[in-house]
Amino acid sequence: MEFLSDTVALSRMQFALTALFHMLWPTLTTGVGIYLVIVEGLWLRTRNPDYYLHARFWSKLYVLNFGIGVATGIPMEFQFGTNWAPFSEAVGNFFGSVIGFEAAWAFMLEAAFLGIMLFGWERVNPSIHFLSTIMVAVGANLSTVWILTANSWMQSPAGGEMINGKFVVTDYFQAMANPFARNSILHMFFATLETSLFVIGGISAWYLLNNRFPAFFAKSFKIVLATTIAVAPIQIYMGHLSGEQVYHYQPAKLAAMEAQWDTTPAGQPADWSLIALPNDKEQRNDWEISIPNALGYILEFKKNLSEPVIGLRDFKPDERPHLIGLIYYSFHIMVVIGFFLAAVMGITVLQWLRGKLSPDNIVQQKWLMIAWMFSAPLGFIAIDSGWIVRCTGRQPWTLYKEIRTVDSVSNIPASNVLTSLICFAVVYSLLFVATLYFGSRIVRKGPNLDLPVPGLEPNQPVVDTTPGAFARDERPVEAQQ
Repeated sequence: MEFLSDTVALSRMQFALTALFHMLWPTLTTGVGIYLVIVEGLWLRTRNPDYYLHARFWSKLYVLNFGIGVATGIPMEFQFGTNWAPFSEAVGNFFGSVIGFEAAWAFMLEAAFLGIMLFGWERVNPSIHFLSTIMVAVGANLSTVWILTANSWMQSPAGGEMINGKFVVTDYFQAMANPFARNSILHMFFATLETSLFVIGGISAWYLLNNRFPAFFAKSFKIVLATTIAVAPIQIYMGHLSGEQVYHYQPAKLAAMEAQWDTTPAGQPADWSLIALPNDKEQRNDWEISIPNALGYILEFKKNLSEPVIGLRDFKPDERPHLIGLIYYSFHIMVVIGFFLAAVMGITVLQWLRGKLSPDNIVQQKWLMIAWMFSAPLGFIAIDSGWIVRCTGRQPWTLYKEIRTVDSVSNIPASNVLTSLICFAVVYSLLFVATLYFGSRIVRKGPNLDLPVPGLEPNQPVVDTTPGAFARDERPVEAQQ
């Protein structure tokens, strides 16, 4: 186990652990924040109590994820100083400032208005509260913008040049608008939104399957479905655009994503590998199932096949990624999940059009509800898989074509890194168990339908007047008696 004495390998493993774990929580805060804006906006417009109660219920899950996100995000960023000091010193005048923007512009904005959003329901004007909810959502999504700007710059550095081992910025805005930035930001935005929508939809499906608060969660289920009609197809298209930019700017990563060992010349469409078993040592696939010519047409959609698809063998061993199997399967898992979620959305829309999602019969859609529950964690798997492809496929570079990973690591003993890696693994495991425990408590308890709704008399029954809806009192019969 040579990697146990390899500072570079252990530092990469530690950053991978902290980054992949941390990413689970901001994923929900960015998407659920947008959902909270939707339901609170609907409440202010319609004064339907359902929407107010939805905002109160789902904000509990929001604050839980926010807390874990903060606890895991700060140690992750500290590693740029502890484990990756040479890299930070070389690129700090741009990379460091962008990470600083994420803390000052995004996190502080989100944190400043979070208290008003959570505790200001009866203390501030409803319009002020709605503005606070918007600011929380904007802050959460600004984090995505700044983090993806920084990481995209690592993928395609622009706006300056390396001078005496340091990156000197000559055009700050060009560096921010690097070739990877736009598509990467949009791809991640729709990924977090889609994941959050399927989590809300999956939890709603669990309530519906168990016939708990059916009218209440039928409403959240339909809001989610109406939103995913647009989000799921757009996310697939943004994934396609991201693949095209990898094709043009990082051909070695593309070859790893598709396990392409041999170059396909310009004018000849490459085959598309559906499933294979890459063999790094032998530089070939031990077996493979592929669609002839498909990859070339996918990569140059509506264009001529003007560029070759370069195979891994045409790159020097020290200038191409390794761990091809990990990159290949992570990419294919992400793609399969994207199409699966779109299929679940499409089938559910068909059932909606057939009138099968009314409050009277939605609880009878057993297999559809199970499909949504199964889909709830898939978005997280897809996002982490995408980041594995993005960062592992960039190797052996930290700053693409400028700074190698082996030159970016701090000169510290491997034993120190191994100790911190074990500590992170233990603490993060405990945090994960604690989050599941408290999250399950929130879900098992369900919404508090006895909350006073602003604008209603204290003893006035809360009834949804939507045609076909149930009465608001959906507590168990014994509780009503």
